[in-house]
Amino acid sequence: MRVLIAVIFSVMALSADAQQGTETVRALTVTVGANHAPPYRIIEGARPTGLYVEIFQEITDRLGWKTHYREAPFRRVLKMISLGEVDVMLGALDTSGRDEQMVFVAPAFPPERKLFLYIDDSSRIERYADLYDKTIGVLEGSSYFTRFDNDERLHKEAAPRYENLMLMMEKGRVDVVVVPELVGLYTVRELGLSVKVSPFFVPGERSWIAVARNSPVLEYSDDIRAALKLIEAEGIYEDLVLKYMDQYAL
Repeated sequence: MRVLIAVIFSVMALSADAQQGTETVRALTVTVGANHAPPYRIIEGARPTGLYVEIFQEITDRLGWKTHYREAPFRRVLKMISLGEVDVMLGALDTSGRDEQMVFVAPAFPPERKLFLYIDDSSRIERYADLYDKTIGVLEGSSYFTRFDNDERLHKEAAPRYENLMLMMEKGRVDVVVVPELVGLYTVRELGLSVKVSPFFVPGERSWIAVARNSPVLEYSDDIRAALKLIEAEGIYEDLVLKYMDQYAL
């Protein structure tokens, strides 16, 4: 009960701070490392946007922080976190080994299915075992699910962007691409490809706001979590998720 009361008061305090200029949270400029992965992170163009970016912007607005985005391939963003070149990564999965370089502060982003997309009917995936005789396109440095990530019998081909993987599939260089649902549907729509969705899929898990262990932002982990609770209570979080789901979901 004491913990619950403390959370409620911290959220109330944050709400007051948001209205008064966030006097109790030091003003920071947070550098976010992000790969271009629409509709989660749309980094190309003058102003970054996307579901994850908009959720994080709502959080930083309440904390009185400014944000600066550095675009790089996913694997490079992981390296930038370890080198202290960026403070925050949006949408990381809490997988083994990553906690040496970053702290998983808040599970801020909704779970999403992993789909197996294909073009040729012979590449349709109906069960996990169907993957063994396929060439599978994966994003460099990304994790999908434990069995798949650790299965050395699978033949995987990596690329820095999902756009590259879809075009590789169109040219027959890979048979199937494994991809988070909204990213996959957005990408094939933008490229104008005729792609099919396998009946086999893997349930998703929530992904995180991750903060570099050597970043001053880490000191404010509790404030990030409290701001997230505030936008959830206000209904803003749900509105953002539904906006993107309505645009891109099956």
